[in-house]
Amino acid sequence: MTLFKDRLEAGRQLAERLKQEVQAPDIIVLALPRGGVPVGYEVARGLGASLDVFLVRKLGLPWHPELAMGAIASGGTTVMNEGVVRSMGVAQEDIDTVIRKEQAELERRERLYRGDRPHPQVTGRTVILVDDGLATGSSMRAALKALRQSNPGRLLAAVPVGPADVCRQLTKEADEAMCLSTPSHFEAVGKWYRNFEQTSDDEVRSYLGQAWSTEPR
Repeated sequence: MTLFKDRLEAGRQLAERLKQEVQAPDIIVLALPRGGVPVGYEVARGLGASLDVFLVRKLGLPWHPELAMGAIASGGTTVMNEGVVRSMGVAQEDIDTVIRKEQAELERRERLYRGDRPHPQVTGRTVILVDDGLATGSSMRAALKALRQSNPGRLLAAVPVGPADVCRQLTKEADEAMCLSTPSHFEAVGKWYRNFEQTSDDEVRSYLGQAWSTEPR
């Protein structure tokens, strides 16, 4: 199975695959911050497409934040993993507390990354939603569900790596889902990168600034 050097290399490989599958005049690549942004940057460069961000926050269990019980996305969409909520006995009060906390962080990042830049228009366009990998898929599914409300012409989900079953599940929300690598013993996204250091807010802003500086005015 593929072991990527870093997110930029993964993005270049993903772009090469997408070139074979997607030919459209008005493509926009939307990346999930933070780790999806360097991947999306290379995908957009490879396809000659616009790049922007789409904000999603994982809803972690109050006592185990790394385990997702759902996610929220820009536009107020919430996707819950009801199986996790039931099996872990999460009270509605605890869910509401986590949602308020993550909503505040989502809004902070919107201001930090976008500033006064208007949200991209996706209606009728080919939209490729990109992240650095899939684990449970909740964040990607929340973003896809939110984007579907804006009536894109074609909605694709694309990641370098993820479990095969999770990748297949994305087709419930996306027109197509592309996972370059689907290892049978997945464990975690970071296991499939040699360098998986956390992407910083400053790096996100830098990639976006570079992409936006080359767009036609």
